[in-house]
Amino acid sequence: MSSRTPAILVLKDGTVFRGSAIGAEGIVAGEVVFNTAMTGYQEILTDPSYCRQIVTLTYPHIGNTGANAEDVEAEKVQAAGLVIRDLPLRSSNFRQNWTLGEYLRRENIVAIADIDTRRLTRLLRDKGAQDGCIMAGNIDEEAALKAAREFPGLMGMDLAKVVSCATPYASDETPWQLGAGYGKRTDARFHVVAYDFGVKRNILRMLAARGCRLTVVPAQTPAADVLAMRPDGVFLSNGPGDPEPCDYAIRAIRELLDANMPLFGICLGHQLLGLACGAKTLKMKFGHHGANHPVQDLESKRVMITSQNHGFAVDVATLPANARVTHVSLFDGSLQGFALTDRPAFCFQGHPEASPGPHDVDYLFDRFVKMMEGRVSQPAQNA
Repeated sequence: MSSRTPAILVLKDGTVFRGSAIGAEGIVAGEVVFNTAMTGYQEILTDPSYCRQIVTLTYPHIGNTGANAEDVEAEKVQAAGLVIRDLPLRSSNFRQNWTLGEYLRRENIVAIADIDTRRLTRLLRDKGAQDGCIMAGNIDEEAALKAAREFPGLMGMDLAKVVSCATPYASDETPWQLGAGYGKRTDARFHVVAYDFGVKRNILRMLAARGCRLTVVPAQTPAADVLAMRPDGVFLSNGPGDPEPCDYAIRAIRELLDANMPLFGICLGHQLLGLACGAKTLKMKFGHHGANHPVQDLESKRVMITSQNHGFAVDVATLPANARVTHVSLFDGSLQGFALTDRPAFCFQGHPEASPGPHDVDYLFDRFVKMMEGRVSQPAQNA
């Protein structure tokens, strides 16, 4: 371990953690958060919702299965940096293409290991998510502290248009299966336009597997352009940053609601639907990041374990009268889902597609399909 390049993590409050570099050399600043998932580190790193965030993984051994070219949620790593306790000397998996360290260097990601992640996690839990800086190579604590304090924070930061696709594209890939890999959609019962606010690939796969022909559009696409595509439904994706500055998306969603278009939102899409309905959002103390969060479906009373990744939330006290709460977090009672009573629209704060995580709430994709089925079966009054 002594041969590794030295690295430091410096928080905005001046706390310094010394460790070893396991990725690229350099300096990176971002909001430091912690994720409690035991597996799925490659999917976490490539999740666009982590744009401008330094991810601390609380599970002590990260990298046991290496990295491959398939388990990615975007074309490249989206997290600003990575913090772990221990990088195993050996990794082993029949699908492995690289070790985690090799993968991080290929992706030019600054990362640090050999620090007390339990101490860091407790600090973030008690004080809240903090801006911080990882420096690997030529160490300068003062420069790292300056970078941490100069990071503007995620409040007021519109990152959806930063990670969104530049032009529309079609997606027909279906979920991975052992021995077969990723598949291709074989039928197309519905046309779904998916807003890319930082969409994870597995969300698109789950929709394609249910017979949805997908047209993925940039975050700033006007509602008129979407309606001109004559979709059966519109999906509002996950994504990073503060939802409130995304006025272009809020405006488009309001127009789609006025057109009575079936809508399904996840994560940032859930928050944007809330804002479009007149609710308010708030910054959470340290957010929900993990694959073991219990959520209750208030209709069925079932408790499900879910995958979560968000630092902002819809304030349940500000929901309008036509919004019915459908899901709540059993960790802190925060809003996890709502549906409109006078429009075909609903949303969920967590990640029903998992990747990584459980699939307890993937029935929400079926609910969206059923909503579109109801619309298609109705006479074409507004055609």
